[in-house]
Amino acid sequence: MQGLIQSPEGLFMVIFLMIAAAFQLQKVKFIKTLGPVLTVILMGIVLSNIGVVPAYTEIYSGVSQYLVPVVVSLYLLNLDLKKAKILLSRDSLISFFSMLFCVCFVTVIAGLYFAPRIAEGWKIAGMFVGTYTGGSSQLTAIGTGLEVSSTTLAIANAADYIVGMPVMILFFAAPALMEKSKWFNKHWPYHLTESERLGNADHKTLMDPMEWSIKDIAYLLAIALTVVVISTNISQAIFPESLKSPMRIIVISTLSILVAQIPGVQKLRGNQDLGLLLSMVFLATIGFQVNIAFFAGSAAMVIAFCAVVIIGSTLLHLLVNRVFKVKYEFTLLSIIAGIADGTTSALAASGANWNTLIQVGLVMGVLAGAIGNYVGIGVAFLLKMLIGA
Repeated sequence: MQGLIQSPEGLFMVIFLMIAAAFQLQKVKFIKTLGPVLTVILMGIVLSNIGVVPAYTEIYSGVSQYLVPVVVSLYLLNLDLKKAKILLSRDSLISFFSMLFCVCFVTVIAGLYFAPRIAEGWKIAGMFVGTYTGGSSQLTAIGTGLEVSSTTLAIANAADYIVGMPVMILFFAAPALMEKSKWFNKHWPYHLTESERLGNADHKTLMDPMEWSIKDIAYLLAIALTVVVISTNISQAIFPESLKSPMRIIVISTLSILVAQIPGVQKLRGNQDLGLLLSMVFLATIGFQVNIAFFAGSAAMVIAFCAVVIIGSTLLHLLVNRVFKVKYEFTLLSIIAGIADGTTSALAASGANWNTLIQVGLVMGVLAGAIGNYVGIGVAFLLKMLIGA
């Protein structure tokens, strides 16, 4: 779909106007419940589908390719491993491995019905496992590795958008709904206290006034971009084509965590605010690409398969975590880290003012990204064997 505004400068004007409006609209009670991130996504969907901006342009791919790696690095640059014991807590470990198990189990069970009825169905199952355990980037990576047709890849991506977008909207709204629901808190009384969510004085809330200088921002960008360039060269030199993109993120994360242990880097401020701003630029372009009219005509069976995988694995994940009495903050962030990615999980945490869990959500996504390709391809071939394809 062609848009009224198509020039690069025009599109960036729209994006930053959306971001500014999203922050300003946080004064409105209902919109504040949605949070600035979800507000930007919804604005993008509306503007794209009424023809103000195009549904796709190379600029969107550029934003994804160049901004997302920098955001991953920025979010990790204040990760002090000596203070990150929460990453190895019982709740985070149970919720993380529960997410992996539930997605794989539900996909295999659902795949026994759907895969024989869909062209390349066992491959689609692997793609869904990869993307819902390791993040959305894994869908294309696994599809390429399994050599699916371009039609199958397009339909799988369409199904992911159709089902995934409403689910992500619900996930972003979930923290406020969970906190305010008396019924939910009665039946799931396990959660962090307000002070445990907010942390001490060292934990700053995203979008709140905070002390940082332009020098901090310059240093942070210089470090993050350097990490991204080095990591990109390493992944290009070492890994095969099908793994270069996901392993690039893994290397970026590893190097960022190592650099973050340098005392001088830990003193820098503003990385979370800067990361949020750049993330919102990327998420605005995601909203632009949700072409409702196109997706409405996608294959119904693949969409149904996708819906069963997401909804089924989420419900099973909730059940497992409730049985093990896991605090619901970890339960929610782990499934977001799997279905979307670590950046989105971190954004959900920041939008809910779960400041101590921002890095938890991000690292869950990083770890899931490292595993997603393997479990996705593994489930695909397991299902192929089970159905005799």
